Amino acid sequence: MFPPCEPYAVHALAVGEGHVLHVEECGTPDGLPVIFLHGGPGSGCNPLQRRLFDPARWRIVLVDQRGAARSLPAGCIEHNSTADLLGDLERIRFALGIDRWVVAGGSWGATLGLLYAEAFPDSTLGLLLRGTFLARPRDIAWYYRADGVALRFPSAWRAFVGHLDETERRDLLTSYYRRLTSSDPEVVARAATAWAGWDNAVATWTLPPDREPQLPPDPLRRIAQARIAAHYLHHACFIVPNRVLANAHRLDGIPGILLHGELDRVCPIVQAEALGAVWPDAELVRLPKAGHLLAEPPMLAAWVEAAARLYEAVAP
Repeated sequence: MFPPCEPYAVHALAVGEGHVLHVEECGTPDGLPVIFLHGGPGSGCNPLQRRLFDPARWRIVLVDQRGAARSLPAGCIEHNSTADLLGDLERIRFALGIDRWVVAGGSWGATLGLLYAEAFPDSTLGLLLRGTFLARPRDIAWYYRADGVALRFPSAWRAFVGHLDETERRDLLTSYYRRLTSSDPEVVARAATAWAGWDNAVATWTLPPDREPQLPPDPLRRIAQARIAAHYLHHACFIVPNRVLANAHRLDGIPGILLHGELDRVCPIVQAEALGAVWPDAELVRLPKAGHLLAEPPMLAAWVEAAARLYEAVAP
């Protein structure tokens, strides 16, 4: 990982329907362009992500997706769909005068990056992805049904569903979506805290037990993040089932590196394996001692090494 750096440019980019995106540029203006896509949906970018690429070689673009983090209106789910986000990426590319760029991201960011590359292959130099999430119904069910990853984290699951009644538990995503969009602030706050607690339990299980909880410290941001995530997942991420794999032929000729922790319980490695089977230009890098989080040392080391290799493969 590279030393901390500050953006050399920050943009408030109006993209329509009242949305204004927070966009940062780091590194060198003459470097190879790369856009980093955060996960969630709704998580927003953070300073760690500026340090994933050599600032002397890359022009690093980071964006808070619609409603996320510093983008406005905060937590807004109106006019906020996958198609909207894909259109925003093209608006950013045009606004910054970029012809082609590398697309990078993890988890939901990997999903969005794959969908972007399939929709705009001529604008995509390469892909660097972590913790691939294919957003199929089975992938969503694994995380939000009692017969999935819940079996590995029974205490956390009981806490997650504990304040729902029996009827609500039959359709957990719909129930949380309703609570997170409720007009009652207390209902919303409790739901957001429970949502973040479940994410924290599953995503951070590989970290030391005395580590600090990975919850958004700002209650308003926690609510915004949970609301956006529930909005997308309740609507099956606004894509038809199996869209990523069905359109993988559009990735032909685009090099990709897929980093995946074998201890990942959020997005099991079978998703990356399925993608690698239909994308011949992708290299799957298995990390036996890594889980889902980018900040885990094995994942960070693998990311920096992969970024250097991808640079050599696609730089003019």
